[in-house]
Amino acid sequence: MTESIHKQRQDDHSLRPGADTFDGILLVDKPSGPTSHDVVDAIRRRFGFRKVGHGGTLDPQATGLLVILIGKGTCLAERFMGSDKTYSGCMRLGIATDTQDAQGKIVLERDWSSVTREKLEEEMNKWRGDVYQTPPMVSAVKVDGVALYRRARRGEVVEREPRLIHIYEFRLDSFDPPRACFHLRCTKGTYVRTICADIGDGLGCGAHLESLRRLACGECRVDDATKLDDLLGMDREALLSRIIPVGRLTMRRSP
Repeated sequence: MTESIHKQRQDDHSLRPGADTFDGILLVDKPSGPTSHDVVDAIRRRFGFRKVGHGGTLDPQATGLLVILIGKGTCLAERFMGSDKTYSGCMRLGIATDTQDAQGKIVLERDWSSVTREKLEEEMNKWRGDVYQTPPMVSAVKVDGVALYRRARRGEVVEREPRLIHIYEFRLDSFDPPRACFHLRCTKGTYVRTICADIGDGLGCGAHLESLRRLACGECRVDDATKLDDLLGMDREALLSRIIPVGRLTMRRSP
């Protein structure tokens, strides 16, 4: 998102007389802890909106950009869900969990001391470009109409079809073993925690996603987002200045 969008928000509303000024999107900087649904519900209850959704789930432990859709803005759900995403994150070597992230139960612990920066980057390189990824059991993907995470809660493990994803950029930002922090830009439907777990398997020591922050969703950037607590502390008039109108978004295309 360009800097000019914020400046033009009020002008856009004034150019649309009679329009519902609360139709559009909010860019929220989600804290760690609440689910994406929790954020949607909090905004709906706080401001009395009837139609509120989001443009792509963030796991509870993840932070960063959550695109909130309000009123007619909900018609843009597929656009945002289908957009490319950018993340920064850290993986923890030597420990694998049943959810592939820090919230799960430890299922394996191995020595990571033989892992060098070169070996790690070699494994990361395997994930660049077009790759097939098998969705994790703890995910919202449905098999026979039932979400995988519901089956996982019952102790079930079912066969999942690998899905084609594309990794545009995957670089190692810092290596302080057993932790490695990275930058990742990818297509929709990419499970970053699964990439970390597979890298751990490739290195022979196991790994899990320790932290994750979404930096961008399509043309929207977390730098333009407002922290959730700050939004919930606003009144409706103040919130209006943070809403990007539907008309402006429909004239723009994701890069």
